[in-house]
Amino acid sequence: MYGKKGKATSELQRYRMHVKAGDTVQIITGKEKGKVGQILKTYPKVSKVIVKGVNIRTKHVKPQQEGESGKIVTFEAPIHSSNVMHYSEKEKVASRVCYFFSEEDGRKLRKLKKTGEIIDN
Repeated sequence: MYGKKGKATSELQRYRMHVKAGDTVQIITGKEKGKVGQILKTYPKVSKVIVKGVNIRTKHVKPQQEGESGKIVTFEAPIHSSNVMHYSEKEKVASRVCYFFSEEDGRKLRKLKKTGEIIDN
């Protein structure tokens, strides 16, 4: 990445993502396409998310101490946030998100465009 006058900068850009931890999403592209899960963690600096039960990887871990045996660990690997879309459990449909301010207290809320379902509590 380059800053002023073409000099390289070490600062990472923090991206604003359309999803938060706890949101229910559907995978819209890739080998896991169509799967639905809940977001466990977000990484805004690299614009990636970890979805529960999606993109499972296995890792072979060497023994750390003598007498201990090695093991095979499974974990969810991060996927890019552009590959997920909000999912409505009631209507069973994926949708984009729009933002609006509530009438009562003026808070900024998120709403699914297709169903009108409010995401934020």
